[in-house]
Amino acid sequence: MNGLRAEMKRLWWPVAAMAAVVVVSNIAVQHPFTPWGLQDYLTWGAFTYPVAFLVTDLTNRRFGVAAARRLVAVGFCIAVVMSALLAEPRIAAASGIAFLVGQLLDVSVFNRLRRLAWWRAPLASGLIGSAIDTALFFSLAFAGVVTDVASYSVLGFSLYAPVWVAWGVSDFMVKVAMALLMLVPYGALLRIVLPVEQPRKA
Repeated sequence: MNGLRAEMKRLWWPVAAMAAVVVVSNIAVQHPFTPWGLQDYLTWGAFTYPVAFLVTDLTNRRFGVAAARRLVAVGFCIAVVMSALLAEPRIAAASGIAFLVGQLLDVSVFNRLRRLAWWRAPLASGLIGSAIDTALFFSLAFAGVVTDVASYSVLGFSLYAPVWVAWGVSDFMVKVAMALLMLVPYGALLRIVLPVEQPRKA
């Protein structure tokens, strides 16, 4: 019990940050991104959720893979409860499942690559985690519910697709850009967020 208390005491800041990011994203994803006429392509959640991967990766670097997994578990529980209060039940459920799978995958990939060049682990884990997270979330949250179909121009061809599919594709493209952007704060914090233990195998 004392060990658990000590663990939660040192993880309070990443847990708080993770819960805040996921709750904000659950709300933001329900609102299309209307600037520049992109409402058929993006939601506001695309710009907020990638921060969760930064929080996970910094925790993984600082406290190790086991602590990062505990962060994901605790963050998942907090996010689901809070999301259930703030978002529609289906959105909350989809977010919880996508979060858990995507973040655990992120933790494993980061841990396996952490000994390589400093940018490889956060970039690869963020991209892979985001791809799985996006596919799960948008299919679980919107398939069969959002039935609007829109026309999209791709390489000179007009394609018709459900709006939620376009949201998912565009969301992932933004997450790719955000994964690259998140390397800036990650790199800036490397000398501050130092490992407190030797990395262990997943």
